[in-house]
Amino acid sequence: MQKEIRKAVIPAAGLGTRFLPATKAVPKEMIPLVARPLIQFAVEEAAAAGIDTVVLITNSDKSLISRYFCRDLALEQLLVQRGKDEDAALIRRLSKLTEIQTVYQPLPFGLGDAVRKAQPLVGEEPFAVILPDALIDSQLPCIGQLMSCYEKHRGCIIATQTVDPSETDRFGILDVVPIPDPCCDGRTLLVRSLIERPKPGSLPFRHGIFGRYILEAEIFSCIERTPPGFDGELQLTDALQLYARTRPVYCHRFDGNHYDAGSKLGFLKATIAYALKDPALASPLREHLVALGLTQEANVS
Repeated sequence: MQKEIRKAVIPAAGLGTRFLPATKAVPKEMIPLVARPLIQFAVEEAAAAGIDTVVLITNSDKSLISRYFCRDLALEQLLVQRGKDEDAALIRRLSKLTEIQTVYQPLPFGLGDAVRKAQPLVGEEPFAVILPDALIDSQLPCIGQLMSCYEKHRGCIIATQTVDPSETDRFGILDVVPIPDPCCDGRTLLVRSLIERPKPGSLPFRHGIFGRYILEAEIFSCIERTPPGFDGELQLTDALQLYARTRPVYCHRFDGNHYDAGSKLGFLKATIAYALKDPALASPLREHLVALGLTQEANVS
């Protein structure tokens, strides 16, 4: 009997070197994007998809991440006393999003190793993986779209969109073939092989990996048999290639806009996009962009 997806693994133990020197003191996942840290977007996406447990993979220097979702009664009480009931409700909501469990990864040794650390809490269940710096803005949570796909296609599921050939070295790349099943609006494809960040122009494939996965428990044995790969790290892409030898791996072309919030430019693009969706910020931001000569109409979206 097919099991339900109840848990999501969110890796957050990386060094965040692309955001130094800020990440020397503040975890990358806690850098705020329009008043919400990146980690909150990931946890909210899991909760919105109906996932009831989030397993955070952090290190001992990033205890701030797990504390962020703990209830702070003293702060709530102070805000209420000052008449800031909405602010009190806002921070109270954080502790009610989903159950948070924490696993420590002493040293960042790749995404495959981070996922492996979650095995004691995941057990034999299929589970989701959400990368917090791969921000996806969509009407339906991206991980929820993959969960719906998993209901019809048992196997590992990878979120994908096509990428520009000049940017293949920024992504894991998939070699895919169509499947005859007409479900999922034709968005689901069978994965034949996976390559971690190939050089631009070296391959004809254009379907990238976009930081969302549904994985079956068998992936853990594949990770154990996977040697270090790109950058000397244990790559989840390589473990999935091993998994694909005996079981199906699918990719699902998700509906939504992706921002690489782990890069400075991607983070800025995401900040502008989300600020323009905020009723309190949209109008003054548009006016500011017009004043700078960056847009010609104040109603730009």
